[in-house]
Amino acid sequence: MALTLLRHLRPVVAPGICYGVTDLDLAEAPAAALDALLARLPPASAIATSPLRRCRLLAEAIGEARGLPVLADPRLMEMDFGAWEGVAWNDIPRAELDEWAADFLHARPHGGESVAQLQARTRAALVDHRARAGHALLVTHAGVIKAALATGPRAEDWPPALAFGEFVTI
Repeated sequence: MALTLLRHLRPVVAPGICYGVTDLDLAEAPAAALDALLARLPPASAIATSPLRRCRLLAEAIGEARGLPVLADPRLMEMDFGAWEGVAWNDIPRAELDEWAADFLHARPHGGESVAQLQARTRAALVDHRARAGHALLVTHAGVIKAALATGPRAEDWPPALAFGEFVTI
């Protein structure tokens, strides 16, 4: 099965804030962007989404427009940044950021999820969704998409984040 990974639309959050599993609303209703997005998205036979509102609301709008049910898959959730959730990146202690940079895949100075854990659950979800017939649309987050496209273990091996409302087909 081909997979299209769609990043959610812009959430309600101040610039520079670290957020992952924080359940944020969308800055505007999906209807505002839906027609343009539907015109660009490939046809899908299935839709799965992160259960977080910023993804789920968009997935439900697409599902309604295309007559498809939406499956919530918690493996498509963004990385859990633990104690960093809701904190400005500039306010996170430098020593913690340095610890994370020194062991990009495995460090968890925030007490949340490691990048390796994010990548493992992302890859497990992709394997399961690929096993189904047809083309699946996965409405998800920047971290999940980056984990799916990463080519190696270093931060430099991970692609830049897609813009809100952008997608890639793999």
